[in-house]
Amino acid sequence: MDCKKPVQQDEQQTIPFQMKPESFNIIHQRRSANYEPNIWKCDFLESLDNIYDEPECKKRAEKLVEDVRSVIFGKAVELDSLAKLELVDSLEKLGLAIHFELEIKEALGTIAIYMKQKNGNLDGEDDLYATALSFKLLRQHGYDVSQDMFSNFMDAKTGAFIRKSKHENIKGMLELLEASHLALEGENFLDEAREFSTTTLEKTLPNLDGFLAKQVVHALELPSQKRVKWFDVKCHISVKEKDRDMNPILLELAKLNFNVIQATLQKDLKELSRWWRNLGLREILNFARDRLVEAFICSVGLACEPQHSCFRKWLTKAINFILIIDDVYDVYGTLEELEIFTKAVNMWDVSETKLLPECMKICFQALYNMTNDFVDEIQREKGWDKLLPHVKKVWTDFYNSLYVEAKWYNTGYTPSLQEYLSNAWISSSGSVLFAHAFFCLEHKVMKAEEYENFMEKSKDLLYNISVIVRLCNDLGTSSAEVERGDAPSSIVCYMREKNVSEEMARKHIKGMIDESWKKLNGECLRTQMPTQLMQTFVNIARVVEGLYHQGDGFGVQDGDKRNKIKSLLLEPLSCSI
Repeated sequence: MDCKKPVQQDEQQTIPFQMKPESFNIIHQRRSANYEPNIWKCDFLESLDNIYDEPECKKRAEKLVEDVRSVIFGKAVELDSLAKLELVDSLEKLGLAIHFELEIKEALGTIAIYMKQKNGNLDGEDDLYATALSFKLLRQHGYDVSQDMFSNFMDAKTGAFIRKSKHENIKGMLELLEASHLALEGENFLDEAREFSTTTLEKTLPNLDGFLAKQVVHALELPSQKRVKWFDVKCHISVKEKDRDMNPILLELAKLNFNVIQATLQKDLKELSRWWRNLGLREILNFARDRLVEAFICSVGLACEPQHSCFRKWLTKAINFILIIDDVYDVYGTLEELEIFTKAVNMWDVSETKLLPECMKICFQALYNMTNDFVDEIQREKGWDKLLPHVKKVWTDFYNSLYVEAKWYNTGYTPSLQEYLSNAWISSSGSVLFAHAFFCLEHKVMKAEEYENFMEKSKDLLYNISVIVRLCNDLGTSSAEVERGDAPSSIVCYMREKNVSEEMARKHIKGMIDESWKKLNGECLRTQMPTQLMQTFVNIARVVEGLYHQGDGFGVQDGDKRNKIKSLLLEPLSCSI
């Protein structure tokens, strides 16, 4: 089922604000989502101290980068194509690709030219592992390689993969699975590859040893194309530690690089914790999710590099407010209050909140101040002007879409899936994240009309990312929302529209997510925007895939989620400095 395209800005309907203050019901039983108190206390976060923030650690890391460049890449000319691909793959999995961008670009460029001369094949035409690895890496780096690379492994008549024992080694199957998730619309070979590799790996899994079994489970749960690379660096380092052929200099650099970046992230988090404490909203908005650390993790997922601290600061603040505002609309406010609240935002006027409860007044005042501070800092640092109308626009669109959902809930209305998505792609908050990423990471001096042109050119990209955000969120939170009687999600909308079971509805929604990823893959190949910016946008979808893969990534702070955060932010790797 095709989703409706984004509504253009000038087509968006304004909300009629007609409610009279005297009609307010003063006594109102507030709803509750029963969120657990935040487990990450400000005192703890602000006490973090890290030895890897010292200058000598950074100097050691810089020295190791040069050693790798001279020792490993100095010998790269002697490597065959497969060995070069494995080196690039290792660098990316270990979180080191940023240090060797030129070398990686040169290596892949050489391989792409060679494969074109060989009609899309490496030296070993029957090597599924080499074919799948080359396809994955080249397509990830923007090379429009063809799915026909896999035709040698398929039955020409049926289009099905041929079962040959030499094709069914685990390394080959894992890479085939990874490659299949880079499919574009209409690439039937890759759809077959995904089904074939998944089935083969699932059948083989019971016979694998513990360590290899974990790698297979990891890939089956979520492929690398849908994962934030930085979140898996520790896992890949543990794999490489057991590899006897692993270069010790590369391994040492990977560990130290992780620790140095972790130290930077801790500094960012300490600063944000002080901001959140000083803002004083935790006690006032006690009905809302207090999830600063989870919001910060999302910003890390979009851009983990040390030079992007400013971006992480502003994005974390924005995500924090997205959660609070979402809870104001879903949990706290009456429809009458939400109408006034939405009107105040559309007018961008704090004085319009005077009839609202104190907590809602303070919420909008805090968002108003943060947005103006964001605009002032970006304009001052980058020499831009007239940013405020654009930032206001994404926030007002977000509020307006939440108000539509609140009206649906209060009137007991269940929209069709199509109608739901025409609003839900905006309520996903994808536009808010998109705008903050653009203004923080775009380096070109820009006029207002240039931003408008960029957004027009990027509307399909934004829409597909936002659909993935919304539908992944629904898959992870729908059961809890149904239990507490929230507005219908995409799953409920489809169940009622088609009169099908929840299982069937979830299968359909997952299929829609897969189709959106294919469109997103196509956008990545066609884009002319800077690589950093494009990858940050795609990382929005990746963060949300991981966040809601096994339930509610924001509402619930269980042991597994807590341990992942500790591993990523608080626990350095053991290494010599």
